[in-house]
Amino acid sequence: MAERILYIQYTNPANYPPLEHSGLLLLGAGREVAYFGIQSDGESNKLVFPGELARRQTLWPRSAPGPRQKLHFIRFTLRALGMVLARRTGWVYCSDLLSCPAAWLIGRLTRCRVLYHEHDSPDDGSWPTEGGQHAQAGLTRFQRFLLWTRRQVGRRAELVVLPNQTRLDRLVKATGRQGTSLCVFNCPRRGEDRIRTGEDATPGILRLAFHGSINRDRLPMTIIEAMSRFPGRIHLSVVGYETVGSAGYMAGFLAAAERLGLAGQVEFFGALATRRELLDQAAQCHVGLAFMPLSGGDVNMANMTGASNKPFDYLACELALLVSARPDWEAMFVVPGFGRACDPGNVDSMARQLEWFLEQAGETREMGRRGRHKILSDWNYEAQFDQVMRNL
Repeated sequence: MAERILYIQYTNPANYPPLEHSGLLLLGAGREVAYFGIQSDGESNKLVFPGELARRQTLWPRSAPGPRQKLHFIRFTLRALGMVLARRTGWVYCSDLLSCPAAWLIGRLTRCRVLYHEHDSPDDGSWPTEGGQHAQAGLTRFQRFLLWTRRQVGRRAELVVLPNQTRLDRLVKATGRQGTSLCVFNCPRRGEDRIRTGEDATPGILRLAFHGSINRDRLPMTIIEAMSRFPGRIHLSVVGYETVGSAGYMAGFLAAAERLGLAGQVEFFGALATRRELLDQAAQCHVGLAFMPLSGGDVNMANMTGASNKPFDYLACELALLVSARPDWEAMFVVPGFGRACDPGNVDSMARQLEWFLEQAGETREMGRRGRHKILSDWNYEAQFDQVMRNL
């Protein structure tokens, strides 16, 4: 009988490309895969797995905040335990803080092994202070419980996976972990690469691509201000959804584009359901945008190299990159010749790089080609996830 692996996540698993990639690879290796999650809010709920995974997914309706949501969470956790027992599951694959209570319970009460793959690391109380104590002042009792279960899972899980080495090192230190801990970049799979379909970059037209969650840090207003300096020459394609704290931001972004005379040069497609659609849209452009603030931000924003799938997806579609001028981003993407860097909060800095792409058509093409070659040779999920497969 094929070994059974159950993914547990208290959100829509299709929001996380690595869960799609790993599920398909495990299926291809002869494992039996199933997903248990809940529907997510807003546009992100449009995201779906391809058919072979969608058929293996159980999604509960989302609960409204309040006492009912707490009961919903308890039922979800106990249901996950029941699914493991009923299906004689060999591995449980948990991927978010809210799945840690289920992972802890399953690890304590069953023989099922636990793989903890943390995509978004909790900040503040989850990291030790210099004195070794966890700064949990101001957290609710439930939040402290979640962080406690995370520490237990991080310490005891058979495998721990994170997409960024700095965050992985901090988790190991915070939990006192001794077991196998792996860094796996959030890369696309082989076969998701595209030969760019957009017109060649010329001094006449430059097409920019952005996809993913939308807020003022990841898609700053400075991009349209910089575009307005090149009337009619730069177009922007935006695919994605607003984050919880940024509702209404895209409406303001489009209104600003219209005020600057860019109404016909900024297209917003919302959330596209599948990665195939997402990558097909990106392949029509020349340069992909991947921005983070130059300083500050939580532990995730400060350590996104490897964790952000955007640059890898763009490179898979033969796009050059425009990234933030952070030392880690420049070392990973600019120094090897895959793109350029700017200060995303500075219009002049951004405009200089847009002008460079407009004027350097040949090098822009070569950046994209070098990037796609890197995806096929190294930065693909088959290569990255192989170390996990060998440990399962």
